[in-house]
Amino acid sequence: MVRFGVLQRFHRSSADVKSFAALRTVDELWSEGIEKVKADRTDPSLNVALEVPSELRHYEDRHWFLATQVAEVRKLNLQNCQDYIDLAAMVEHGELVSVPAAAENYVLLGVGAKANQDVFTRYQDDHSIGLYDESQLQDAYARIDASRNSLRSEISTLNRTLNSLKSNERAKRAELQKQISAREQQLKAADEERASLDQSYGQADARARLFSEYQSLRTLAKNFAGRSYDLEQPADREAMKLNLLRSIRPAALKILEAVAAAYHDKFNRPLPISSLVRPEEYQHTLRRYNRAAVLIDTPPHSTGLAFDIDYRYMSTAEQNFVMNYLAQLKRDGRIEALRERGANFHVFALLDGVRPSDDLIKACVVDVDPSLKEENQANDAVPEAKKSKTQVKAEQNSRKPRKPQKRRR
Repeated sequence: MVRFGVLQRFHRSSADVKSFAALRTVDELWSEGIEKVKADRTDPSLNVALEVPSELRHYEDRHWFLATQVAEVRKLNLQNCQDYIDLAAMVEHGELVSVPAAAENYVLLGVGAKANQDVFTRYQDDHSIGLYDESQLQDAYARIDASRNSLRSEISTLNRTLNSLKSNERAKRAELQKQISAREQQLKAADEERASLDQSYGQADARARLFSEYQSLRTLAKNFAGRSYDLEQPADREAMKLNLLRSIRPAALKILEAVAAAYHDKFNRPLPISSLVRPEEYQHTLRRYNRAAVLIDTPPHSTGLAFDIDYRYMSTAEQNFVMNYLAQLKRDGRIEALRERGANFHVFALLDGVRPSDDLIKACVVDVDPSLKEENQANDAVPEAKKSKTQVKAEQNSRKPRKPQKRRR
């Protein structure tokens, strides 16, 4: 569930807010924008047949869509962000720009909804490492050890109680066993957290590097996007994470603003944007709630080139308009796009307005699905002249979008 209350509290830290008057303007735009986005569509002329252009449908080879985006990243040798630390550095260096929570033509709807108050972490080898200074590291060890001792004591007490019960007291035994299992899982998690700290901070050079990264982040937080954040305060950590997640590359923002302006001119509603940049670590968190969040080595959103448009509240006429606009941008070579079942239009900006070559896209298919590597090698070993008509046709069809469908909302 999108935490609109949390977003409403923290969106006020936008870099574009320079004064109290401007702050009120952003607040008003955001509140009015959300109201317009979710308003009922009573105009019967908006209830038309849904027509999904071929440009917004999957290719016959469903890997081709993601592979195109990976190919663009490889073509331009772009950096993606693993975690909030990478993201903060990219914003500081101007590779990404902050996006206000609301403007006349668009509104952020649920962006950063899964940000939390946990300490900032480094994400390496699919593993999160908490960032601390030396005193905070000792506090973390003390907290974990206290939790482990308390859990061991509780488990011991519950086991004694369990052993004292008679065999016919099945309901009580089942309940106690359930409690013991829960405590054992918590103890296992605490043991793993301590082992992770030992592994990450155990070597002097690694410990010094992590201490240095934390200090750099703390220095940046003192003056980030027009606001000072205290990383020792949970609420400030969440606010800074939300601010970071409202970032995107300038080229993608230009596309977003163009689509939003056209949509607003047509329907007098702000375009709802549900996602901007997402570090890989955040992407893994989001995957727990959204199965559409892809887990590949270079997720499109981790590059800052992708954004999502929420179409949940749009009429079919509004959806058709947005899709046709995106389809033209795709034909012009400016974006890759897809209408996703999860109520989003996924948009990925192509920086130089030129799609990656088919050869490069094909080479990136294995990055999307490594299991295809052996299959591709086997196909490449077959000379073109000896390939069957079926093989040749299949390769051609892999690059063709599916035919559009028509249905009513």
